[in-house]
Amino acid sequence: MTIRTILVDDEKLAIQGLQLRLEPFEDVEIIETCQNGREAIRAIKTQKPDLVFLDIQMPGFDGFSVVQGVMEIDPPLFVFVTAFQEHAIRAFEANAVNYLMKPVDEDKLADTIERVRQRLAEKKSTEEAEKLKSVLSEVAPEAAENLAAEDAEATSRYEKLINVKDRGQIFRVETDTIEHIEAAGDYMCIYTGDNSLILRETMKDLERRLDPRKFQRVHRSTIVNLDQVRQVKPHTNGECFLVLDSGAEVKVSRSYRDVVARFVH
Repeated sequence: MTIRTILVDDEKLAIQGLQLRLEPFEDVEIIETCQNGREAIRAIKTQKPDLVFLDIQMPGFDGFSVVQGVMEIDPPLFVFVTAFQEHAIRAFEANAVNYLMKPVDEDKLADTIERVRQRLAEKKSTEEAEKLKSVLSEVAPEAAENLAAEDAEATSRYEKLINVKDRGQIFRVETDTIEHIEAAGDYMCIYTGDNSLILRETMKDLERRLDPRKFQRVHRSTIVNLDQVRQVKPHTNGECFLVLDSGAEVKVSRSYRDVVARFVH
């Protein structure tokens, strides 16, 4: 699959540099380059690219204004390119695939392109599934009903309550009240807004019991309830912290950074 791509930067040398770094990726096709936000909005609406590399600081319409300007159409994936770390939070809020610091690092660019491939594959799968359901509802309504039933079954297989034996007592914990979970060997520390409990279970087994649309790994030893996140705070080295409803802060390691882009809107 070809990834139709537009590059946006008010500096010609920056565009040329990014073009050179993208050459090794055979599935990336650069269909247009733009030097300001107005050009970018017009090109995105006309060309309907899959991906846009977007400079944040530009005269007139900045990168965030470009994103806002194309929201009425089905927008492409965005990768922000910036020289300033403080733009990280707004990049996440704009649901960017990633943000890259200038000068663009080749390894981080490769990681970004892989994320783009995954996001486009997920989007295509979702669109195809919806088309299938639409066709089935017209020509085979019974089959469509079966698909809907399977979706409901997939949702119901995740647990709403977890029984935790701790300090000689059994606590029935509603999963919606769990803020985050931390691993300590074969034990899990389960944190709710006003309590913490110890569960003897591996993280891998516990993950199978929790709905992945809500509970996501953000560190090799930490799972977070995404519904409990109220703020994202960038940190050094590409890491960041999630501030939860209770005020607790949980670190997101670099390898799980795409989780933040996925759920912060």
